[in-house]
Amino acid sequence: MKLYKLTDEHDRTYGGCQWGENVTHKTSGEGGLCGPGFTHWYTHPLLAVWLNPIHAGFNLETAHLWEGEGEVVKTDRSLKVGCTRATTIKRVPLPRMTPNQLARAAILTAKQIYHEEEWNKWADRWLSGEDRSAEAAHAADSAAYVSAAYVSAAHAARSAAHAARSATHAYVSAAHAAYFADSAARASASRLAAHVGIHAAYADDSIDLAAIAERAIREEPT
Repeated sequence: MKLYKLTDEHDRTYGGCQWGENVTHKTSGEGGLCGPGFTHWYTHPLLAVWLNPIHAGFNLETAHLWEGEGEVVKTDRSLKVGCTRATTIKRVPLPRMTPNQLARAAILTAKQIYHEEEWNKWADRWLSGEDRSAEAAHAADSAAYVSAAYVSAAHAARSAAHAARSATHAYVSAAHAAYFADSAARASASRLAAHVGIHAAYADDSIDLAAIAERAIREEPT
């Protein structure tokens, strides 16, 4: 399976694991996906960029993206996959997502799982470009917090409550990402957008984050 790995400028990942052209690593397959028993990969280049602030935290100005192949043994919903044997084959261009593209991706993702009317009205105005003011984003953020309590309370089952909490975190973070996208705090927008992707995946693992990222770039070209 074609996979993608993000590394630092020295082609290393967490713990100093060295990668390069036609480098293969084998691991034990023991323990959880985030442990040393697996190497971690993405199924799409844009996922590496979008989720980097939460997963690896590399400097994307100097990081390298590698195309590789491996047999997927574990998955973390639509976020990342784990292999016990995988190879980095060649370095490929690292795609870029601007703060506004990340904010659009975050909003589009949150809309998949959160349907409160007022928040979605704000989201649609932001997506259309009608109103991207900080005041509107702040108001949407406040409304999200107010509605969070009843959203969680409406789900009695533990699994449903977990999904509801994930949805809540997603739409709150999406509003924050939009708030920071055009400000000096653009790193905050990127981190918040990554939070949205992760929370949404935990709320509904059928969401295609890669497709949403591609759509965000098409619709928000700069």
